[in-house]
Order: sequence, then structure tokens, then C-alpha cells
Amino acid sequence: MRILRVVVIISVVLGALFVGADRWAVGYAENQLADRIQARQGLAGTTEVDIHGFPFLTQALSHDLDRVDLRLKGVEVAAEGRKTRLSELDASFRGVRLNGDYSGGTAERAEGTAIITYADLTAASQTGATLSYGGAPGKVKVTASVDIAGRKLSRSVISTVTLVDAPDAQGGKGGKIVRVRAEEVPGEGIPGLERLVRRQTDFDRSLQGLPAGLQLSALTSDEAGVHLTLGGANVVMAGS
Repeated sequence: MRILRVVVIISVVLGALFVGADRWAVGYAENQLADRIQARQGLAGTTEVDIHGFPFLTQALSHDLDRVDLRLKGVEVAAEGRKTRLSELDASFRGVRLNGDYSGGTAERAEGTAIITYADLTAASQTGATLSYGGAPGKVKVTASVDIAGRKLSRSVISTVTLVDAPDAQGGKGGKIVRVRAEEVPGEGIPGLERLVRRQTDFDRSLQGLPAGLQLSALTSDEAGVHLTLGGANVVMAGS
């Protein structure tokens, strides 16, 4: 009985040491991966990584992780060559194959969400328009100034924001672009007013700079901003 008791105590101690070492290792890996992703994306904000599954060490040795959750704040992407800020991006990566040097990995599939605030949309506007919530999901309010016969007129329209297919160089589908179109522009009897207003309020934007393989799949809007749904396969998380 005494020998059995000693064996049990040793087993408990070794088990506790293994769990402690495993938790330390996963914490270290999460911090290292977060730093690499932040450097790769050029983020000014914060990056949080959560590696799921136990034990972590056996996953690391096999270079395969079941699931990695990522939260980015202050992500900068490009819209028609102009920087646009995503205030937050949350993504879940499944089936992550780590690089040989553990500098990053590629996920078999990923899904996530992101949000662009109206302040960031306004800052990224190439026409000087101001954007705000349009009062219903998928709607935005666009306010712009137009010059009519030397007079500055401010007009606000309710626009629908949607995702449409972007053509590639061969005429096929080349991903998704964000399209904003005014539902109705009051002409007020002024010749050419609707055309001038739409020139300021209607636009298409493509987003570049998302993690490789992560694509837009849907969007909507509410009081907080425009919400993007993302998904993809063979998504690169980090690397040199």
C-alpha cells in the first residue's frame, strides 16, 4: 500500500508538472504568434491569439493545431489604394498546419467577422462624403456636397450597401466588392442634380490586405457600423 501511495503521489506530481509545462508552452506560443501576425499586418492596435486543444505540446510536435482563434484591433486594409481601418476582426482558424520553423501556419478553413465604423468609412471616403447609419440593416446614410452653378448644396441620401462579384482579368469572378448605391436622389427640378449627387454618393470599393485566403462573403449594417462576414480556405495566418 505504501508503494502504491508513493506511485500515486509521483504520478500526480508529474501530471501537474506536465500540465503546467503545457500551459506555459501554449501561452508562449500564443504570444509569439500574436507578435508575428501583428508585425506581418503592420498593426498599430492589439492582437490576441487563443490556441485551443489539450495537450498543446503534442499538437505542436506534430505541427498540427485543431483550432486557433484570432482577434485583431486596428487592422488596416486598402480600398482602391486608400487605407481603411477595421476597428475589429475576429476569426477562427481550423486545421492549422504550422510551418517547419513555427513562424506561422496555414489553416484549412477559416471564418470570422469584422466591423468598419462610420467614422472610419468617412475618413476613407474619396469623395468627401460623410457616412452614418441608414436606419435599417444594410442601409447607410450618405451626405455629400455638390456644386451647382457656383452654389454648394448639401444632400443626404439613404443608400443600400451590398456585396457584388468583381470581374477578374479574364471576365470571370474575381472576389467581392462593396457597392453603395443611393435608393433615391431628390432632383428638386434642378437639371443634372441627381447625376452630380450620385457621383459623390455611389461607389464600389474592393478591400485588399485581409489575411491571404480570407474573403468577404456577406455584410450588413447597424448603429455601430458595417459588419463584414469572412470565410476562406488555405488561409495564411503568419510567416516570414
